[in-house]
Amino acid sequence: MVVALVAARIARVDDTQKGKVIVNLTDQLIRDEGLRLHPYTDTVGKITIGVGRNLTDVGITAAEAQMLLSNDIAVASARLEDAFPWASGLDYVRRSALINMAFNMGIGGLSKFPKFLAAMQAADWKAARNEMLNSLWASQVGARAQRLAIQIETGEWQ
Repeated sequence: MVVALVAARIARVDDTQKGKVIVNLTDQLIRDEGLRLHPYTDTVGKITIGVGRNLTDVGITAAEAQMLLSNDIAVASARLEDAFPWASGLDYVRRSALINMAFNMGIGGLSKFPKFLAAMQAADWKAARNEMLNSLWASQVGARAQRLAIQIETGEWQ
């Protein structure tokens, strides 16, 4: 709703000036608020990020959460392919299970499953499932590991 109000107010500006208003306002706010890429506590005790985004009171929108998720999936996918180039040859369903795991524990965590990864590379889906489920991670994430194990073994979305 706030975004719509701001957009409506900017829309009142002459078309030839809109771009200038947005650029100038953006530059001004970055100068005055600063650009912080990690959460911090501001001067009044609010958790803040970016250019003065008050996470404590405002949080993020569903659209912003989706944008963050899309970016995080792209990063996890790129890191997976950098670390395990063979993964790009997997069918999308099984590759997505690996991306899900990399998203959850990072490439460093996923790298600690050498028998699982060897089974995946060899397309031995049953062994991959067994190795995945025989881990501390599986006991920590519970149903997630069960679903991903079935997805890897069957090649079907869970």
